[in-house]
Amino acid sequence: MHMQLLPNDRVLIYDRTDFGESNISLADGKCRRDPNDNVLKKDCTAHSVEYDVASNTIRPLMVLTDVWCSSGALMPDATVVQTGGFNDGDHVVRVFNSCDTCDWEELKSGLIKRRWYATNHILPGGRQIIIGGRRQFNYEFFPKISSSEKAYSLPFLVQTNDPKLENNLYPFVFLNPDGKLFIFANNRAILFDYSRNKVVKTFPMIPGGEPRNYPSTGSGVLLPLRIVQGTVSVVEVLVCGGAPKGAFVNAQNGKFNDALNTCGRIRISDPNPQWVMETMPLARVMGDMLLLPNGDVLIINGGSSGTAGWEYGRNPVLNPVLYKPDCQPDVRFEIQDPSTIPRMYHSTAILIRDGRVLVGGSNPHIYYNFTNVLYPTELSLEAFSPPYLDPQLSDLRPTIIFPDPQTRFGYRDLTTIRFTVSGTLFPHLVSVTMVAPSFNTHSFSMNQRLLILDSGNGIRAVGNSMYEAVVTAPPSGNIAPAGYYLLFVVHRQIPSEGIWVQIG
Repeated sequence: MHMQLLPNDRVLIYDRTDFGESNISLADGKCRRDPNDNVLKKDCTAHSVEYDVASNTIRPLMVLTDVWCSSGALMPDATVVQTGGFNDGDHVVRVFNSCDTCDWEELKSGLIKRRWYATNHILPGGRQIIIGGRRQFNYEFFPKISSSEKAYSLPFLVQTNDPKLENNLYPFVFLNPDGKLFIFANNRAILFDYSRNKVVKTFPMIPGGEPRNYPSTGSGVLLPLRIVQGTVSVVEVLVCGGAPKGAFVNAQNGKFNDALNTCGRIRISDPNPQWVMETMPLARVMGDMLLLPNGDVLIINGGSSGTAGWEYGRNPVLNPVLYKPDCQPDVRFEIQDPSTIPRMYHSTAILIRDGRVLVGGSNPHIYYNFTNVLYPTELSLEAFSPPYLDPQLSDLRPTIIFPDPQTRFGYRDLTTIRFTVSGTLFPHLVSVTMVAPSFNTHSFSMNQRLLILDSGNGIRAVGNSMYEAVVTAPPSGNIAPAGYYLLFVVHRQIPSEGIWVQIG
């Protein structure tokens, strides 16, 4: 149900704690008692694991309170801070440090308000903002600066709440390069100055007015940010898929409406931003949208009818789709080869360092259910390999030689990137990108952003098949909040393997 890539190439995965035992035993005979489970008096199984991609192994982890439908982010110091959940977990903050023996630590009253289906974002100062959640029309910060800190009202969440339907949970939140937040909920968006609790701009409603947030779940991304001389002049958001008005109630009554097949793209940096609508080749609800290292957007998982929620989705969409933002509108979408595994409600997807996308989960049932259902609980992981991983392209694929992994850059630092390409290099088709590792749940990847670094004087040869680019690190925390990023060299739309770097 939830995934976060860590800077040691492991993946933190967790589900919920209150619907029975898992198949993974906790280590050292550990057990917990769930006060919300009247049947299972003692639970000695894991509902969270750390997955090692390289060895394809897992390490059981122990969560004490319910993390169902929660949110989180990777902090600048490489700890994962996860917030909220259900029942005994709705006010809890949990912290996970990236080490070989670390486990979850829980702060019982870390939140002021109950947070369930909320969205988190890392801010330039290093704190998280936690926005919304079921029946929570407000926001707060973590960590707290003082014991008197409070939650702040956000009327926009009231305005976008459809009575008895919601359609504004897990809002799409992106940090704008001016330090303000773009917040999209239901079918409209604002630019929000959280430091003054003030809406500074209201954007037009997305054409058609159909809902795009949970439970009419679509997805959204902040398109790649190109930095030129310390400035990002073009900022665009893309929102795709979802379910039409009334679809959630219809699904409850056994009627499954077709999912939306449209995307809305808006240049929020324009003086008078307007949505431009595009049509996907495949309609999709509960789809995930991921930024790939070359700037393409992957649309994956989900169904073509119904909505999010228990048993409310139908007709899995097995084919991923690539969206190429810089191509002409009529050739932006490319259908990819299908999976054989339905990934419906409660499935996940994240980018990993080698350029693949790790996909897992799918459980549209209240409990684990493996038989006599349309879409059994799915316990597998699989990887989607984008076309750029075709072995026939290996002579065009860069390999980063320098800097070393885990190198730390300050803002505006000039940094030499040395790489090799065994085939013919096209210098004007080389770029250096940085991708923030996102927290993925419920078809939205929180904190997701991709930066195209300023390479100034271009590329120069420094040896046999070896080249250098001198790039400028991002100028501020508004464009790149401090923390860990994956850095890639991209040649002819083919990325290298990433290396972990720190910014700030």
